[in-house]
Parts: sequence; C-alpha cells; structure tokens
Amino acid sequence: MIPARPDDLRERTRRHFFADCGVGVGGAALQTLLLGDARAAGAAAAPHHPARATRVIYLFMAGGPSQLDLFDHKPELVRRDGQPIPESFLAGKRFAFMNESHRTELLASRRAFARTPGSGMWISDLLPHTAAIADRLAFVRTCSTDLFNHAPAKLFMNTGTGRFGRPSIGSWVTYGLGSEAEDLPGFVVLQSGPRGPRGGAVLWGAGMLPSAYQGVALRTAGDPIPDLSSPAGVGAARQRGVVDAVNRLNRRRLAVTGDGEIAARISAYEMAFRMQSSAPELVDIAGESAETLALYGIREPGETTFARNCLLARRLVERGTRFVQLYHTNWDHHGGPTENLETHLPEVCGQIDRACAGLVVDLARRGLLEDTIVVWGGEFGRTPMGEKRESTGRNHHIDAFTMWFAGGGVRAGAVHGTTDDFGFGAAEGGVHVRDVHATLLHLLGLDHERLAVRFQGLDERLTGVQPARILDSILA
Repeated sequence: MIPARPDDLRERTRRHFFADCGVGVGGAALQTLLLGDARAAGAAAAPHHPARATRVIYLFMAGGPSQLDLFDHKPELVRRDGQPIPESFLAGKRFAFMNESHRTELLASRRAFARTPGSGMWISDLLPHTAAIADRLAFVRTCSTDLFNHAPAKLFMNTGTGRFGRPSIGSWVTYGLGSEAEDLPGFVVLQSGPRGPRGGAVLWGAGMLPSAYQGVALRTAGDPIPDLSSPAGVGAARQRGVVDAVNRLNRRRLAVTGDGEIAARISAYEMAFRMQSSAPELVDIAGESAETLALYGIREPGETTFARNCLLARRLVERGTRFVQLYHTNWDHHGGPTENLETHLPEVCGQIDRACAGLVVDLARRGLLEDTIVVWGGEFGRTPMGEKRESTGRNHHIDAFTMWFAGGGVRAGAVHGTTDDFGFGAAEGGVHVRDVHATLLHLLGLDHERLAVRFQGLDERLTGVQPARILDSILA
C-alpha cells in the first residue's frame, strides 16, 4: 500500500501533484522501467547514423607516457641533445614544473627506433610487440589537451572538462547506446599498477546522467565487487526473496516520486543479483587455453596484472559489455629514483606491451575487432627537455602526444599528424581531445553535437560547446 499523502494543499509537494495527474510522472517512470527502457534495460538504442563499431576497449596509460621515447622519433633532437631549447618554443607555454631546478636543455631519447613495415611508423625498442602489429593500428602523433597536472588532465581526457560533475565518455556511450550485456554492467573499469589513477572514481562517473550509467570498477582478485557474495547460509532463493522485497518497496516509492535514481537503484539490485553468478564466471580464466594465456603474457591464471585485465576485457565485450576501460598506473617519468626513463619506463612498458598486442590479435581472430574500437593513450605526453633530478626524466607536456587506435572503422596502418623537429608541438594535423571524443562517438554511430542532456538550462555534451572535428584520416 502506498503511504497516505497529506490532503492539505499547503502541504502538498510538486512531486505529489505530478504523481496524481493522470498516469503521473511516477507511474510513467514505473511503466518505462517495467516495459524496459531501451537504454537502462540493455537493448541498444538507435544510433544517429550507421555505426562502424558497437563497443570500446580503452587502454588508459595513467601518468603520461613519453611519446618521444616510444613513438615520435626525432633525429634533430638527437643532434641537438643538451642544447637549450629555443625561447620561441617556451613563450606563452605552461608546464607543471618549470623553475630554476628544472632545465630547458633538450634531451634526446636513448632508445633505438625502427620504422615498421606498412605504416612506416617509428616505434622504439621498448614496444616490440606493439611494433609487430603496427600495420593493424592507426597512430595519431599530434594529440593535445588543456590541463597539465595529472588528476585534472585525466578528468579532461575522460569527461571533456576539468570540472567535477560531468559524465565520463563510457557513461555517455552507454547512455546513448545502452548495453547488450544482460548479467554484467554496460560500463566496466579494470585497474592495475601500484595504485589507482589520480582522480579516482570521478574518472568513470556518470555526472548529471542517471547513476545507472556510471562505470563499475571490478576487482580481479577475490570477489569482483566487494560484498557481492551472499552471506554464509543464505541461498539463492532466499537472496532472491530479499531483492524482490526491497524492489517492491522501491517501486512503491518510485510511483510516488518519479525519481529516476530510484529506478536506477532497482536496476542496480537486479544487476547485483545476476552478477552473483556472472561476475565470478567472468573472472575465472582457468578455462582459457595455454596458448591464449601466453598470447597476453599471463603466467598464472590467478595473477592480478594488466595482462589479465586485457583478457578480461575481451571476455567482457564477448558478453555484451559496451565500454571497458583499463587503467594502468605509474607512467610518470620525472627522473626520480622510481620514475625515470632509464629503468622505470622499460619496466612499465614490459608490463603492457605484449598484452596490448595480444588483445588486438585475439579480438581479430575471434571476429570481434571489426566492431570493437581499441584505444591506447594517457592524459598527456612528455617534454623534449629533461629535468634536473636523480636520473633522466621529462616534464608533463600537453601540446603533442601520441595515441593509437584499432578496430571498428579505424584504417589500419594510418598515421595522422607530424610534430616539429623537437616533438614540442604539431607541425601539421593538430588534434585536440575533443576531436578524439567526437571521432570515437562517430564510429559508434553517435553525433557528438546531438548526444546531449539538458542540465541546469544548458545542453551538456561530451565535447562541450567548442568546435570538434572527426579525424577522417584514420577512418577506414
């Protein structure tokens, strides 16, 4: 029975008024929930135009990989190693750390570079497995962003703004397209490395969108989600009864208030119940072949590594998850004892190189790559100048860094953009984060100008109000 509402008009609320008007907002919301909203219930919503891809795996290298030591070979930088960078490059530029303790001398990469067959992309010896599949990838060498400190830059790369409270790209995609997964979330986050990414859960938050569209962070050891398992002695039937009872109460409240967050709560209870069986099955990779484990570089099925997360990403998209984001931390290379280009960068590259390549190969051989976009990149790049620290390092840099893409609708072997002689900025083909976002949405059949939600009187979009363009040069 729905609780009685006050009859005194002065005590009646706006929500009471709407609840009593015809079917009422609450009744309409409940009807939508029961009939199955296209976005919330899992059936894909209609895209704006024909899609080239249906899902995304985003490999986020948190900390800012050094493009000059991985992808952007600069012979002029080698020739002028140790010389001051021309003042014209520094005028009007902002850096995270630039004072008397930080030098402006050019720093050549100590790595050996080679051109890959087909695309002719320069890749260093730190990424041999990536180099081996370069003809399947599209590289963008001239990416730029607006913010030069880690947490704000990660937020900008994920939400299109440095302000809190905006939806992440995974939330926008699942809001626009829904999810094909019945027993798993539409947007899943996996983490590896010595710590979580700076910024934390706001990087995969839903902002002003309903909370049903926020990313769900799965653990890869123990319960995939804390407290997901039923208490000892509580069987499936009893657990089902508890969920049904709670949902009946929530539906009653939804009918009164029409609050979309209550609908999201009901959906979350249902999903959690289904995940009690689906999530443990997902993370149990013991059934994968020894050849597949070796392809990713997984030594033990129970290990907690980026390699295992890459395999889980493949298993998630197989099961219908729309957007999977992997964060691998510790890509900061300032030149300290544990964050430098000499020993630390080779170590972290070794943790991800085989797995990234293995993921692309595995998706391709299973017929999944043709409609799955794989994205690789960090929040910014690194300066052509070094830093005066205990060992060799580079500063944060926002004017030019490299990302790569593979899969659905991406032109294999494409290389977009050229940087100047020092790799400081774009010489041609400059690309902004907004362009990357617009292109990913375009490949998924979503128009970045039409995918919007009205909030506080404004139409909020992932790409904001400034111009954004589709990177046609990397499209098949």
